[in-house]
Amino acid sequence: MTSNPYPLGLRLHGRRVVVVGGGAVATRRVPALLDAGADVLLVSPELTPALRARADAGRLHWVPRRFVPEDLDGAWLVQVAIDDPVAAASVSAVAAERRIFCVRADDRTAATAWTPAVTRHGPVTVAVLGGGDPHRAMTVRDAIRDLLAVRLAPDETAPTQSRPDAATGVPQAGRVALVGAGPGDPELITVKGWRLLTEADVVVADRLVPGLLLDELRPDVELVDASKIPYGPSRAQEEINQILVDRALAGAVVVRLKGGDPYVFGRGGEELLACAAAGVPVTVVPGVTSSIAAPAAAGIPVTHRGVAHEFTVVSGHLAPDAPASLVRWDALAGLHGTLVILMGLKNLAAITATLIANGRSPQTPAAVVQEATTGTQRVLRSTLGEVAADALTADLRPPAVVVVGDVVGTLDALDA
Repeated sequence: MTSNPYPLGLRLHGRRVVVVGGGAVATRRVPALLDAGADVLLVSPELTPALRARADAGRLHWVPRRFVPEDLDGAWLVQVAIDDPVAAASVSAVAAERRIFCVRADDRTAATAWTPAVTRHGPVTVAVLGGGDPHRAMTVRDAIRDLLAVRLAPDETAPTQSRPDAATGVPQAGRVALVGAGPGDPELITVKGWRLLTEADVVVADRLVPGLLLDELRPDVELVDASKIPYGPSRAQEEINQILVDRALAGAVVVRLKGGDPYVFGRGGEELLACAAAGVPVTVVPGVTSSIAAPAAAGIPVTHRGVAHEFTVVSGHLAPDAPASLVRWDALAGLHGTLVILMGLKNLAAITATLIANGRSPQTPAAVVQEATTGTQRVLRSTLGEVAADALTADLRPPAVVVVGDVVGTLDALDA
């Protein structure tokens, strides 16, 4: 007789959870553990760029080697995210000896705990177990989410799941959706964007994608980590384009999931052109861009009556004196509106100096918003003349949005 699992909500805040493996499965599972406040120890010789970014930011502790039994000292839970059954069995054996519950990605029947299909709506979390069948769990989970969420009418032109032709058995042509995932909060993805994720066979995701969205993918979805960590490891854009084209031509429904909006410094246009050249149909789903969302989350409106009638969004990934820079910083210095700088933290000292040298007052209010709309959001308020030094002292890190203009202090009276 097979016993039914006992459903339980684990309160993991501050408690050690060990994750063995640093690949695609771990990339999907770690964000939910961090969201629960777990003290995550990740054991793996290699990490995906997305996981490496979390380790570099101090969100988890990474041990760059293979698993040893001592790794489970003080652990409350272990997640085995490797596909080597022998290695996975050795980890779960150690966990069993120590009476630590163990989730196994390679063999659910050998695990002592299962990861349910989850949907989240604010404070409400729904977890579904399908009796060992992840597809059944996902189907029920999605039906529950449909009931909880405010849904839009289906778009008849939107991509649908690829299916083989009934007569020939040959896969029908696939398609690509360029989906903006929003600035960081997983609930800020559009309804259409989320629906396309539920239909995807392949998801190609950037580092800035909300990790909890990946945790909700079907278990059979191929997750391609196309992380573009600033000034670190990156996958060439040409390779990303080829992945989109190859998977779609093979009949897959492909979602290119990008932080913010696909077209705001997201290279979505390049990806669309590559797909169009190969005859692959593309749907573009706009996303909430951090250029507006980050200031808003920090209590800063980019425009305000009587204060700013314009705002300019600019990339700061190149220094003002870089030959390849296309930005007219001298012209921006003469504007009276709000200046929003994305990807500019590394070059912030040079940017602010250039703006001041070209006439912008060093007393102009400025702010930096790190990891906007997430539980780890940080806001620094300063002036144009001091913000670069203040950000360095505060050890602010990407992703961060810089806001320059009088709007920075417009709503301060609300906090008084």
